[in-house]
Order: sequence, then C-alpha cells, then structure tokens
Amino acid sequence: MALKTWKELPIGCVVSEPGSASEYHTGSWRSQRPVWNDTKCIKCGICYVYCPEGCIQQSEDGFFQANLDYCKGCGICAHECWPHAISMVEEG
Repeated sequence: MALKTWKELPIGCVVSEPGSASEYHTGSWRSQRPVWNDTKCIKCGICYVYCPEGCIQQSEDGFFQANLDYCKGCGICAHECWPHAISMVEEG
C-alpha cells in the first residue's frame, strides 16, 4: 500500500489517535538540555509561555523545569529568559 502525499490527505486528517502525542517521548532527539538556576529565576513563566513543546512545568515552589521526556533542546526557553536563569548544557 502506497502512502498518500500530504496534498492527498483530507482536510483535518488525524494521522494517529487524538491525544496520542504523550506516547511519543521525543526527548531522545536533543543534544542539549535546559538547566535552571533558581537563584536567578524570578518565576515569571516566560519559559513556559514560549516553549513550543509545552513541556515546561511549574513545581509547587513556583520554579520551572522541563519534562525531559519531551524537551527537544531547542533552546527557545533559554533565549527568551531575560534574567538569564536558563542555560543550555550538552547532553551527556
């Protein structure tokens, strides 16, 4: 069976079951990961707002961290963090 091209897919086509994105742990794709410095973090949530994967979570104490099962290491959170509380470090 040949796969259809993107132009042949019906409008609104869902390729997998709704809500199944949580099954795909994409964190293994990254080469860098974000690390928060809680002494610099002002708990503003800018990192949360700009994360394209929605994988940044706020802990009970108000600080943020990335769910590394889904973080692809794009660095947008670190780029947008104006207090410079997030550093991108090499995976290893």
